[in-house]
Amino acid sequence: MTKTLTKAPFKADHVGSFLRTEPIKEARKAFANGEIDKAALKAVEDKEIEKLVQTEIEVGLKSITDGEFRRSYWHLDFLAGLKGVELFEAEYINNFKGSQPKNNAIKIVDKIEFHNHYMLEHFKFLKDAVEKYGDGSQVAKFSIPSPNMLFTRIQGDEYYNGDTEQFYRDTVVAYQKAIQAFYDAGCRYLQLDDTSWIDFVSEERIKAVVEKLGMDVQDIIDTRVRCLNDAISQKPDDMLITMHICRGNFRSTFITSGGYHTISDAIFANLNVDGLFLEYDDNRSGDFEPLKSFTRGDLTVVLGLITSKFPDLEDSNRIKDRIKEASQYIPLENLALSPQCGFASTEEGNVLTEEDQWNKIKHVNEIAKDIWNTL
Repeated sequence: MTKTLTKAPFKADHVGSFLRTEPIKEARKAFANGEIDKAALKAVEDKEIEKLVQTEIEVGLKSITDGEFRRSYWHLDFLAGLKGVELFEAEYINNFKGSQPKNNAIKIVDKIEFHNHYMLEHFKFLKDAVEKYGDGSQVAKFSIPSPNMLFTRIQGDEYYNGDTEQFYRDTVVAYQKAIQAFYDAGCRYLQLDDTSWIDFVSEERIKAVVEKLGMDVQDIIDTRVRCLNDAISQKPDDMLITMHICRGNFRSTFITSGGYHTISDAIFANLNVDGLFLEYDDNRSGDFEPLKSFTRGDLTVVLGLITSKFPDLEDSNRIKDRIKEASQYIPLENLALSPQCGFASTEEGNVLTEEDQWNKIKHVNEIAKDIWNTL
């Protein structure tokens, strides 16, 4: 492993997405209205991403992302770029406790395959920008949705005609190829975002998923562990893969509440990822007791104790106390700090300003420095 990877996830880290800047918003609107072409849109995105990379470095971050500036959604853009997956306008269903997201969705229309995915170019641009503006201590981090966001959240549709095993195999192989392709492009820090685990954070959600799938809850959990582990089973040794779990993040709203108790063994002991980014910014996420399932000395657990949903800065001493509490279950050296989610899981973004956003990141850095004295 390289020197950089021995530090990641970093003690002060982040999930990845940032509020879209005004030039990005204006350019995307102009493109949608047919006022500019794709090349003009890309030129604006390139410029704004370079500025973002510079800001991330200036505020002290070591994991550098492109803020997902080229995406509308944290997940659909990537999934729709797989061969056999198609974006469409679905019948509207609002799962969030407040604001209403656009009613886009995906469906399976052909055999799922990974082939010349356009986001490889997105990563290459990011990596070049990090090398251009960084000092060698930063690493380009890229986020894509977990394979569970395809296999366990999307029905096989007419194409697979109920052949779940083939659907599973095709999904896993596509992700194995994706991981290798990103590695070949120079990616050494890949994050898999996975909201499928919210099916197990409350009795209501558990009942609903059991009724829908007609399976025992443990069998459902085991299937999701297997899907992710099989997808990353061939990753190169010097590539870091983490997973982020949240309970929904749109315009500062959420989907559900509940703790990690039902899935604690699955995520802390059975998943073969290098790090876990967990939502822990308020009471909706439950207590730290599930952390007792932690058994892996090579796993970093990143506590999302700082909210990305609202501008007020958390009390530093309170955050330090919570980290100390968590260290009763997980050694302090295996813990890190971050916001609980990105600032813009969709292009609409959360309800706070860019200044608020960077104040949050600086807050994470300052607290982490006080605790681990590593920055």
